[in-house]
Amino acid sequence: MGSLSIWHWLIIAVVFVMFFGAKRMPDAARSLGRSLRIFKSEVSQMQNEGASSTTTAPTQQPTPQLPSAQQVAPSATEQPHTEPKSV
Repeated sequence: MGSLSIWHWLIIAVVFVMFFGAKRMPDAARSLGRSLRIFKSEVSQMQNEGASSTTTAPTQQPTPQLPSAQQVAPSATEQPHTEPKSV
């Protein structure tokens, strides 16, 4: 009772044909196939990237420390933002 019989599949197919039309069915199937191929390639690419990142541990370069006597001048982008006064 839990599985679909041939009649269930036939009714589902007829509903799809009536809903989408016979002309659009091949295009819909082709689009679905392309989407599944793209999805499969993206998943395999993500798995390859995940496997390569876990096998090669990133090496951290030590950041150069400035002597305490030297001060770095703030750049123009680091200056405090002043809000314009409303009239």
